[in-house]
Amino acid sequence: MALAANSAAMNIRHSVGTIPDCCGSSRFGVDASSLMHLRSSANGITQASGQALFLLRQMVSEQAAEAHIGSVIVASKIRKGKKSPSETEYPWPEKITDPQEGGYLALLSRFKPLANKPKPVTLPFERPLVDLENKIDEVRELASKTGMDFSEQIQELELKYDQLRLDLYSQLTAVQRLSVARHPNRPTFLDHVLSIADKWIELHGDHGGYDDPALVTGIGKIDGMSFMLIGHQKGRNTKENIYRNFAMPTPNGYRKALRMMRHADHHGFPILSFIDTPGAYAGISAEELGQGEAIAVNLREMFGLKVPIITTVIGEGGSGGALAIGCCNKMLMLENAVYYVASPEACAAILWKTAEAAPKATEALRITATELHKLDVVDEVIPEPIGGAHSDPETTSKNIKKVIMKYMHELLKLDPETLVQQRIAKFRSMGSVEEGVEIDPLIKRNMKKREAPLEDENNDLSQNGLQQHEDSKLTDENPAPINASINQHYLK
Repeated sequence: MALAANSAAMNIRHSVGTIPDCCGSSRFGVDASSLMHLRSSANGITQASGQALFLLRQMVSEQAAEAHIGSVIVASKIRKGKKSPSETEYPWPEKITDPQEGGYLALLSRFKPLANKPKPVTLPFERPLVDLENKIDEVRELASKTGMDFSEQIQELELKYDQLRLDLYSQLTAVQRLSVARHPNRPTFLDHVLSIADKWIELHGDHGGYDDPALVTGIGKIDGMSFMLIGHQKGRNTKENIYRNFAMPTPNGYRKALRMMRHADHHGFPILSFIDTPGAYAGISAEELGQGEAIAVNLREMFGLKVPIITTVIGEGGSGGALAIGCCNKMLMLENAVYYVASPEACAAILWKTAEAAPKATEALRITATELHKLDVVDEVIPEPIGGAHSDPETTSKNIKKVIMKYMHELLKLDPETLVQQRIAKFRSMGSVEEGVEIDPLIKRNMKKREAPLEDENNDLSQNGLQQHEDSKLTDENPAPINASINQHYLK
């Protein structure tokens, strides 16, 4: 709008020339300050009054008539520019309805409530629950049509539904927990942050010219204490997933996280990291930018930070992409989350040469929270509501906050050097083995059986084995005499 005003003023100057002082207030009753509004690039054409424009047009016409130049028409048009989508959506909306809800800082984030609620997704093991829901709806519809009282039948079906749901989610297998961890409606990192933090502001950029949206960082205040929060961010729909790259960070994202962790270490902010990623982005562009180097530097630097670090696995944690922000003093994990060195599909493709063996790989990898707690990888398992975190996100966030603050108060009592040593000792104790213990040589191993050996080959192997066994027994009972020639040779 200011550019349009400047161009209009320039057109007036080129058409009329310099306005003489004699054409001032004595002739038209307008002071010079009113006309200078037209020349001001700061105020623009919108600051000029309609009277000033009319008198200027009349002044120019009379001056041109006296000079016998002819009639001169001065016209100006103000075009209102359209706002781009980024101006209307980010950072401020058109109208702020309730600034108290979430505060003005919530408006600085791109993460806003969805216009349409996500569609319910039914997992394969939840189909019996859907059948019961349909029966309850049918009985209610029949009651409304006939006017008969079916309250007892409905109540009985609802009790049966609650009991079935409790039984299903209390005895989930590893494959079923993996499907719950990957549920499309599962609450994301920012969902939990906005529920946990009293105040929150997102920080962007790796100071290298890039801001990875798959890894979100920011400063938040919880119970009056400032924290640096870092986490993988999944999308809530297809559009967001594409923007967030399905929560698979690039090297720039890990460098951004490292910058924020160093910032927190410098200012003494405890670090809270949240893991929810299938793994680091494995594209060619990521490898060219140094994906492995970025993850390795994060691992090295995190073991030297002198502030408390608590990591929570809220969904799925895949390989080095998760560990790059997961070197912590305390590792927490939601009940239905998973944490693995390789995805079950990748493991099945490597070991069994087919992705169809993914359920078998899921059981063998021991990736659930309960199994990892037994292996001392996870310090505590955070319970989820019946039905999963997606059924009650607010309760899940409250459970996360409660456990995090419990461990944070414990870690704040330790001095910086003790924090570093405790973090190193935690990871060094993982996978420890006992050396110097005798092992039974005849212990049976769960080895993969040989694939369809020939019968003749089996017979030959068994006969050779028996013969060798008999020979060894004879050797032990009656040792063979030493060759005389060899004995004489050594005696000489």
